[in-house]
Amino acid sequence: MPGDAFEHVRHTAGVTLPVRDYQTEFYGHLRSHEGVVWKLERAQHFHEPDVPSWTAMVNGDWDRAVALIRESRFAGDLPPRAELRRLRVVETPLTPYMQWEIVLLAARTRAGERVRVLPAEYVRHLECGGPLPEMLILRGDLMYEVLYDEIGAHTGGRRITDPTVIEPCARIIADLYGRAEDVIAYHDREVAPLPPPEVSRIPS
Repeated sequence: MPGDAFEHVRHTAGVTLPVRDYQTEFYGHLRSHEGVVWKLERAQHFHEPDVPSWTAMVNGDWDRAVALIRESRFAGDLPPRAELRRLRVVETPLTPYMQWEIVLLAARTRAGERVRVLPAEYVRHLECGGPLPEMLILRGDLMYEVLYDEIGAHTGGRRITDPTVIEPCARIIADLYGRAEDVIAYHDREVAPLPPPEVSRIPS
């Protein structure tokens, strides 16, 4: 079963790294990597207090949140030789976080990232054991399960090096990415017409 590939991620052996160690290790690999890097995002809310635009959004200042995104220079975040392909799974109605993140991801795509959006119904058949894990795949023998706590705060990553676990996930993500929609088109149709998100709906 295709969903078994993601269940294996949850149960396979790996090395858990705290945030700083994970970021140092992952971005070190990313700077020297050549080829495609797959990123899968499934959760509909993350807690990102270190991002000024996110903070403006949760404080109810949507205009400032959007302005800060527009002022950002995302091209400098891109790896020099790798192509980052991000698959963003989206539930509707959009959470306030997702409304904000789609604006952010559209800006990142204009800067050179490759982001596509996929409705959640396309992955439900893969989620018999729970929501898909947050994942970054660099090679057939190197991936990270990105870890978050119950409020969506980043807590680190788990390094996995078993090709029998990684390669099936990469194939499924690539297939889903091929069926997904460019985030700019999705933003312009589904997000741009929306009123500011309701702060009362943001998890505390």
